[in-house]
Amino acid sequence: MMRNRTDEKILVPVDGSDRAINTVKYIARNEPFHRMRIVLFHVFSSVPESYWDLEDSAASRAVAKQARAWELSQKKLVKDHMEMAKGLLEKSGIPTASIEIKIQNRKKGIARDIIQEAQNGYSAVVTRRRGTTALRNVVLGGVAAKLVARIVFIPLILVGKKAPGSKILIGFDGSQDAMKAVDFVGSVLAGFEYGVLLLHVIRGGELRLPEMASVSPSKTITKAAKEEMTSSFLFATKKLINAGFKAKSISTKMITGKSSRAKTISDEARQYGFGTIVMGRKGRSRVREFFIGRVTNKVIQIARDRTVWVVR
Repeated sequence: MMRNRTDEKILVPVDGSDRAINTVKYIARNEPFHRMRIVLFHVFSSVPESYWDLEDSAASRAVAKQARAWELSQKKLVKDHMEMAKGLLEKSGIPTASIEIKIQNRKKGIARDIIQEAQNGYSAVVTRRRGTTALRNVVLGGVAAKLVARIVFIPLILVGKKAPGSKILIGFDGSQDAMKAVDFVGSVLAGFEYGVLLLHVIRGGELRLPEMASVSPSKTITKAAKEEMTSSFLFATKKLINAGFKAKSISTKMITGKSSRAKTISDEARQYGFGTIVMGRKGRSRVREFFIGRVTNKVIQIARDRTVWVVR
């Protein structure tokens, strides 16, 4: 059953770049987001107040005048860019009343201002991996990297170049965050024609830990681990069905003996045409000091052309 989510909103940082417009197009092309309110958010870096002291000097007034003219022109460019982004959303069928443009003067820094805004009742943040100044070979721009590290309270969606399509791969390990990822997928995408794969990867050798050797043979441990994951798969599948997914649109897969979970997840996405990968922010790792789980972080790095949802 499709749930009405018009009381929820998503934050879309827009920096004036073509990549930001592509992010807006991602929202426009994905009907599930049309049920939410969209806030297009820009942090404007104005000329520092101290610069206007130049107006006190006759010799520097011309420079100060040029600075004011530059700031006004930049504000107009930003406003025009935001209106263009809003127009794209309107053309896709999103009601005008559901779209808000919010331009804010820079306070603490672009990333920190976005993070602060994201704490105002949003359901998710949707952004590009790189902004206006990122180098071509950089997977994450400076702002995006900070958002990945610090947005730990709501889902973060990193939009990739590849069209997302209607196939969703959930990197699944049965952890609390993995279950939250399942819940988020169910709440956003249920009622639409999406197929979901729950994928669990077991690295080679991890079921043959030395401390377990005297307790049980490798095959017994492997069997127990598979049985536990099968139970988790069943629980997650029921969550998706209860959310409104059709049972036939949900599949599960377990892969063993791989050296890298992240690479295997990324390879599966590419081989079978999954444009979107959904990961829990942290897996079963007990290392609490990490802002983000190692597998999730590696998936973001490796699957650079895919859209990655990071859910907590």
